[in-house]
Amino acid sequence: MTLKFAKIQGTGNDFIIINNLAGAFNDFFHGIKEDVAVRVLCSRRTGVGADGLILIEDSQVANFRWRFFNADGSPAEMCGNGMRCVARYAFEEGLAPAKMKVETDAGVIEAEVLGRDVRVKLTPPTDFNLGLEAEGLTVHFVNTGVPHAVVFVDRLELVDVNKVGRELRFSPVFAPAGANVNFVEVRLDRIAVRTYERGVEAETLACGTGAVASALISAKIFHLPSPVEVEVRSGERLKVHFDPQMKEVYLEGPTLWVYDGELREEIVHDAIREANRVS
Repeated sequence: MTLKFAKIQGTGNDFIIINNLAGAFNDFFHGIKEDVAVRVLCSRRTGVGADGLILIEDSQVANFRWRFFNADGSPAEMCGNGMRCVARYAFEEGLAPAKMKVETDAGVIEAEVLGRDVRVKLTPPTDFNLGLEAEGLTVHFVNTGVPHAVVFVDRLELVDVNKVGRELRFSPVFAPAGANVNFVEVRLDRIAVRTYERGVEAETLACGTGAVASALISAKIFHLPSPVEVEVRSGERLKVHFDPQMKEVYLEGPTLWVYDGELREEIVHDAIREANRVS
């Protein structure tokens, strides 16, 4: 038995995408906990390697439902770049039209495939909280589908993202869920962002909801007009569009279909060993 998958990345955020409409993922990893299977597949050295894994499943309210997992096996409500990648996959695989709706734990998300570029309408941001004090820093907070902290810095390249990001991610200020942490430098024609992602527990090359959070907080504090261009760690750029009330927010940017593959049963045996190791 084998299991087909696609590897697609958006501005450096890479994802394993599996069509699970007929239960192929469940059949392949029968009897193995989902979080264990995800960790094995997302491992950079011994698996496919990815920031997250996405399952496409049936929905009664949208074109399909997704289930999103971080690389550590934990579920997440929303991922902006993951949504852009899964939308392209669903369209090119004939699972949804170019303009589609996707059911997520953060609500129903609208997406439009424009060739390799994909534009996603996010759920309205909530819980804006500016000027918090956390771990000796001034931090701003917003939930763009998942919780995000934003810290403005003068020199982005001088920030120890993993060290400071980890401290803020686990700060009591953001307990119990924690927060993703974005370090932002405001430049003349754009903002530049580096993100520490919970679930990955390290800096990633991009984070879609983090780019949105950084753009919206920057717009509030520095009165930036829409769209805000966001340069992420990979060097690529995203655009964040929003209305004056920030009730309608769109994330737009490129995707890259890296390859298609098939998992063999050997990976199942590795998943079993991993399950036994952590039990």
